[in-house]
Amino acid sequence: MTDRFAEEGFAVNIMMLMLLPALPLPTGGVTHVFEAITVLLSAQMVLGRRSVWLPDRWKGRQLGSLTTDRAIPVVARWVGRIERISRPRGTWLFDRGITMRLLGLVLMAFAVAAAVAPPFSGLDTLPALGAVVVCLSIILRDVVVLGVGLVLGAVGIGLILTLGTAIFHLVGRFV
Repeated sequence: MTDRFAEEGFAVNIMMLMLLPALPLPTGGVTHVFEAITVLLSAQMVLGRRSVWLPDRWKGRQLGSLTTDRAIPVVARWVGRIERISRPRGTWLFDRGITMRLLGLVLMAFAVAAAVAPPFSGLDTLPALGAVVVCLSIILRDVVVLGVGLVLGAVGIGLILTLGTAIFHLVGRFV
C-alpha cells in the first residue's frame, strides 16, 4: 500500500488502522495496538517524511483475506460515497509541508485520546472517527472534510476530559 499511495500512504494507513477504534463496539483493548502504530506513523508525518517507513520484515507482509476481501471493499464504498459529496477545496493547503506536520500532530493527539479513553465506555469512538475523517480529507484534499474531522476529534477529546473529570470527582466523594 505504501508504494501505491505515495504521500497519501500515511492517510490511507492511518485511516485503515483507526477504523476499528472508530466503531462503537467494545474491543477489549485490541485497538490499542492500532492506536500505537498510528502514533508511530503520525510521528513520521511530524518529522516531515514523504513516505511511510516500515521495518524491512514488515514490508513483504501481505494483508490477510479478511482485510482484502471484506474490509477494503467496505471502506472503498464509504470513501466513494463521501467522494461524491466532496470536492477539492483548499488543495494548496495540503501541498504545504507545515500543514502535513500539523495534521500529523492532530492525528497523534486523536490516537492518544482514543487510547486513554476509559475502557468499554465508547468514548474512544469520536477521536478515532475524527482521525478517520481527517485522513479522508487528506486523500480527497478537501478542507471542509478536514473541518468536520477536526470537530469530531475535538468533541471526542472534550467528552473524554469532561466525563473523566466527573468520574474522578464522583469516585473522590466515596473515598
